[in-house]
Amino acid sequence: MTIDLSNLRKNYTKNPLLESEVPKEPFSLFDYWFEQEKSFQKDNEEVNAMSISTIGADGGPETRVVLLKEYSKDGFIFYTNYHSLKGRAIQNIPKVCISFYWKNMERQIIVKGITSKIKRKKSDEYFHNRPRGNQIGSWVSRQSMIISSKEYLLKQYKKWNNFFVKKIIKRPFDWGGYVVKPYKMEFWQGQPNRLHDRLVYILGKEKKWILYRLSP
Repeated sequence: MTIDLSNLRKNYTKNPLLESEVPKEPFSLFDYWFEQEKSFQKDNEEVNAMSISTIGADGGPETRVVLLKEYSKDGFIFYTNYHSLKGRAIQNIPKVCISFYWKNMERQIIVKGITSKIKRKKSDEYFHNRPRGNQIGSWVSRQSMIISSKEYLLKQYKKWNNFFVKKIIKRPFDWGGYVVKPYKMEFWQGQPNRLHDRLVYILGKEKKWILYRLSP
């Protein structure tokens, strides 16, 4: 069966992205775009959702969506189980690619960076600010491992929920945060006639950002 999607297309109409109007480093532009997109969000559409791609044990790419929880000039932070597929992939090859697609402003951002674990204290602080159910879920899920059924998962949740009834829920040792420190960031702005703007920042010598344009 073949499904023809050739008529599904969008005409991009937003303002252009010009070299003369962007900052010398990419983090300020990311923050500006993030806040603009957030102002358009309705019903908590998760503007902080991002795709992260890693190289798996079979040598192939693996992509999934996670939630960005903090960003600064030091990088982009997200949380997961260290023994998950992405955690094991990062341990083997710490280079990753993360991307954001923000349809309201017709924009994409693609980030390549080196990933490392954040300090345990910072992971503890974030974990204890999570909803109680999410904290218990971190104990329940042996992320990416094969399980017998959904019923098994729910039984495990009930077990850990009862276990922590009168106890402080500590952060599991195999759960915590990663920071992605970029060395390349591409900003994509949709434009009419598919003449999209693509500006790239790449980290050069002496940690200075170099800016150039790519053809769409």
